[in-house]
Amino acid sequence: MARRRKGQDISGWLIVDKPAGLTSTAVVNKVRWAFDAKKAGHAGTLDPEATGVLAIALGEATKTVPYITDAMKAYSFTVRLGQATNTDDAEGEVIATSDSRPDDAQIKDALSVFLGDIMQVPPQFSAVKVDGERAYKRARDGEDMTLAARPLWIEELLLIDRPDPDHAIFEMTCGKGGYVRSIARDLGQALGCYGHVVSLRRIWSGPFDAQDGITLEQVDALAKTPELMTWLQPLEVGLSDLSTVTCPEDSVAKLRNGNPAPVISATALDYGAEAWAAHNGQAIAVGRYMGGNLHPSRVFVPAADQDL
Repeated sequence: MARRRKGQDISGWLIVDKPAGLTSTAVVNKVRWAFDAKKAGHAGTLDPEATGVLAIALGEATKTVPYITDAMKAYSFTVRLGQATNTDDAEGEVIATSDSRPDDAQIKDALSVFLGDIMQVPPQFSAVKVDGERAYKRARDGEDMTLAARPLWIEELLLIDRPDPDHAIFEMTCGKGGYVRSIARDLGQALGCYGHVVSLRRIWSGPFDAQDGITLEQVDALAKTPELMTWLQPLEVGLSDLSTVTCPEDSVAKLRNGNPAPVISATALDYGAEAWAAHNGQAIAVGRYMGGNLHPSRVFVPAADQDL
């Protein structure tokens, strides 16, 4: 018999403004403890020294994590010019230096290469798997790996400020799987001066914005109190990029049992389009819309009254 997971059936999204110095997993564990929740996960890892939006899903909201992971994201980051490190950030060892410093016009000209569909090689110290093992573990053992380039869509990459000749501040909007450290590394190489990230902040991720996030100090202070629940956003927010269809009363049980059922769409949907079915504002299932029916791929357990 499987062991029953301890904790409460809490469902929803908590947006944490992550501080520097903690792993994303550590933040998730803190939030799970604060809510005494059975299940929690995050939508998109942030490096330990990075700050900003860490979207944490609790309970049934974990089923919507892929939609936030796939969503567009925006970052603000500072690049130290003139130095390359083995980690592509300030935590690593300096492995190359240059006295060359580009001017602002040269930097802006170089940014055009990084727009649109590009191929990006992840940092050696990353969570990419190599023969079943994380790249950062091999890198710590001194192994020099050849990592495969991955596709990335960059919507926007702007030079925001130039505090001094050694530093440049950028903002980037990109799709899934982008490594800001790789952008800094590759930009430094393109400029002939080397570069690495010295600070990184995720400004927003999909529908979630850092300015709306709760701090970890607040999570600690409000742990296991009703006030913490007021910060919880409904799981349906994680489906905001999908079309919505209305689920009639007669279709609720069918969809929740994983069976196709009739739904009502207020707009024309392509055959096979992914959508989520709502009944009285509550998500019933996500699936493919086919000929007036929704064929569910994910179903949601009805939300109970949640309190701490």
